Amino acid sequence: MAAKTTILDMNRFDGANLDTLDAHKRSLIERRTALGNGYRLFYRDPIEIVRGVGSHVFDEHGTDYLDAYNNVVSVGHCHPHVVEAVSRQASLLNTHTRYLHETILDYSEALLAKLPAQIDRITYQCTGSEANDLAIRIARNYTGGQGIIVTREAYHGNTDLISGFSPSIGMGQELSPSCGLLPTPDTHIHGDEAIGDYIVAKLKERIVAMRADGIKFAGLLVDSIFSSDGIFPGKAGWLRKVADAVHEEGGLYIADEVQPGFCRTGEAFWGFARHGFVPDIVTMGKPMANGIACSATAVRHEILDAFTAKIPYFNTFAGNPVAMAAAKATLEVMDDEDLMGNANRIGSMFVSQLEGLAVDHPAIADVRGAGLYIGVEFDDPATGDPLSVETLELIEQMRRRHVLTSNCGSYGNILKIRTPLVFSAADVDRYMTALQDSLAAIGI
Repeated sequence: MAAKTTILDMNRFDGANLDTLDAHKRSLIERRTALGNGYRLFYRDPIEIVRGVGSHVFDEHGTDYLDAYNNVVSVGHCHPHVVEAVSRQASLLNTHTRYLHETILDYSEALLAKLPAQIDRITYQCTGSEANDLAIRIARNYTGGQGIIVTREAYHGNTDLISGFSPSIGMGQELSPSCGLLPTPDTHIHGDEAIGDYIVAKLKERIVAMRADGIKFAGLLVDSIFSSDGIFPGKAGWLRKVADAVHEEGGLYIADEVQPGFCRTGEAFWGFARHGFVPDIVTMGKPMANGIACSATAVRHEILDAFTAKIPYFNTFAGNPVAMAAAKATLEVMDDEDLMGNANRIGSMFVSQLEGLAVDHPAIADVRGAGLYIGVEFDDPATGDPLSVETLELIEQMRRRHVLTSNCGSYGNILKIRTPLVFSAADVDRYMTALQDSLAAIGI
């Protein structure tokens, strides 16, 4: 079986290939030495991206690449409504939240209207990492516990606190002593019907083990599409019994909506909303301002009040007028262009075509997704072992055909399709053509 890999090392450029690149790219990569060794590039032949529009990006030669990976620009690269809002606000003022400003209030009211009524307070940060960091602090304060449970391949951020609850970073990152791990909710193995009971049983086992170690359970932190674990949305509704179990055990449910939120699943505005329950804390990030650094932690008021009664919260750059203008414009585009409906329609079409392709390609072991977040699992049809090397080669072949996608899961054998929400039927056709040609090229 293939070795496990980490989220940041999947599909990475290997410096040993430097001599195979042209002089311009070699120069750019050598200049990146100033950034340190922690940064990663995609692909054996990295791409220099200089322009984007909608679901397409262009390199320095003007070559058009289909972007089937980028959820940061949720409403598409350089959407004119967002660009205009950012430009207008940047020309007027950008400052912090210690002064009155109307834009943050307009946006907060609009965003809270998208959330369940019980979640009636919102605080702003700049990154999803910061949002999840704050969420854990709030949960610990409210419950008096320390123990936070996540899934085995979760990624929730890279602050000192939250990286201790992000096992997908790899073995070099030590997990927090108060971190409990749940198995990946693998619907391919356990099935859609059994997955809820399976995870509830594992959750209770983990809480018992924590208590035996003297750690009080504070909460469960999960991304409802389980993106780093391998994209396991499951049948709508199964997570509700998990949320019920969390509350029965005295913990809080923290919904990390950085990946599944903001129309992504097509079936609901939030990933958790597919499952018909109300979490205690909701965190969000990347897609909310279409590329401008912005994140948020939304909370039931009684939970937030218990925290702020002890600790005032202020973040200099969070909630600044430019970020709020970008976020407000992004939300307006989502509504005005019915991007949730588009995610549902185009995502269903996409899954249907992938399932059709699987009929002739037995290495495609499973196709699963919700809206425009889709995973395609590649396993050896004879042994069931993950086809990690082949999936990585498939991604490189797609890149040669000017389609950008990536991989995920414990062994990197799951094709990760996470497009801008403006993806079209023509984009699906282009992706499928490149995928079929790439599968033929590597012979699986």
